[in-house]
Parts: sequence; C-alpha cells; structure tokens
Amino acid sequence: MIDLNADLGEGFGRWHLTDDEALLASVTSANVACGYHAGDPATMRRVCELAAERGVRIGAQVSYRDLAGFGRRAMDVPAAELAAEVAYQIGALEVFARAAGSAVAYVKPHGALYNRAVRDGEQAAAVVEGVRLARAARGSGPPLPVLGLPGSRLLAAAAEAGLPTVEEAFADRAYRPDGTLVPRTEPDAVLHDPDQVVERSLRLARDGELVAADGGLLRSTARSLCVHGDTPAAARLARRVREELAAAGVTVRAFA
Repeated sequence: MIDLNADLGEGFGRWHLTDDEALLASVTSANVACGYHAGDPATMRRVCELAAERGVRIGAQVSYRDLAGFGRRAMDVPAAELAAEVAYQIGALEVFARAAGSAVAYVKPHGALYNRAVRDGEQAAAVVEGVRLARAARGSGPPLPVLGLPGSRLLAAAAEAGLPTVEEAFADRAYRPDGTLVPRTEPDAVLHDPDQVVERSLRLARDGELVAADGGLLRSTARSLCVHGDTPAAARLARRVREELAAAGVTVRAFA
C-alpha cells in the first residue's frame, strides 16, 4: 500500500502551472499551495472543492514567502517569524478546506523550505511550531501529520513534538548516495523519462528500494510517493504511475 501525492494549486491569478483537475483524478493526496510560493485565494478554494468532491486528502504545502522565486530560493527567516508564517498558511487553507466539507489533513513544506528543513534543526523546529500553532487554533481533532524526507531534521522535530510523521519518496527526482535529493541546479536532478519514473515507483512500492544517482541502492520505508505537478505532462505521468501500481497489485490509498 502506498499514497500518491502531487503539488497542486500552483498558480496565481490568470497564471496556472498545474493541471489540478487532471491530477486529482490520479492522486490520493494533494499538496495545495497556500499563497506564499503560489496559490491565490480563488485557486485554493477551487482546488479544495475539487479535492473534496473526489475524496482526495488536502495537505497544506507551506513555503518561504517567495512568489517571485516560486519558493525555491534560499532564504534566512527568523524562527519565530517562520513559525507564524507556517501557521498562517495552514490556517488560510483550512478555511477553504472546511468550506468544501473537508479539512487540512497534513502539512508538507515546499521547495527551499523542504530542503532546508532536512538539515537545519532550527528551521525544522520552526515549521513544527507553526504546525502546532495551527493545530491549537482548531481546538479539537488529532494532530496534523508532517510529510517529509526520511532521516530529515524536520521529521525528527515533528516526532519529538508528538506529531505523526510520514516518510515520502520522489518518483521523478534524482537522489544522492546519502538519501537527500540532488539539487535542481545540477544536471539530471529531475527525471523526465516516463518509463524510468514508473520503474522507480514500482521498485519503491514493491521492494522498498531507490536507486541513487551513482547507481547505489537506498533502502526506503516511504509511505507516500510524490509526482511533481509542475513537470511536463505531470497529469499523464501520475495516471500511468497509478495504473502501473494497481496492475502490480499495489493498493494506492491516502495515508491520512
């Protein structure tokens, strides 16, 4: 059994990057942009309504405040400020998720914040504090799970704070031998060959293995598989990954 997630709602005004409706036909969890790297209120509302209609779990994809750089530029944000901004983004998405008859089911950082929280304990703790603030505002219900890279400081901080953690792997990203992602600034960091992406997805789901850029094997206990929504033909790729997983006897189901 594995969850299939993708980044959705990555647009602003008349500009749209992700094919949200097509992706929602394949994924089980939607990482919805919350306005800081992409996603205006109307887009957030529309994606939440579509996800709720299809029974897809809604996740808050929180980011550094970086619309111009799509949340992929390195930034130094004080911990207290970052915690408040993470809580703010979750709260904004919660409004639209609740209005659609659903709720925010988990939190996943985006871009530079995701990568920074792999190694930076202070930034990781700030993200977790933001999740806790958003949870306190709810007043009831279970704590929000945090989705992230196995072995990251983010998941360690979340576990220490008593939050559920979910490990994820990337179907379309190259890995370093230490299990971290090859930076997008390096060649072949993003995989575009559909056959390679499908083979990687099947190997992860069936064998718990990933192949690093140097050819070495990485063991993985990831419960969620990410297909990036902003890659070319992402919707077709997500559909094929799900179909191939089902054909191999793998149950594709949301973790939250």
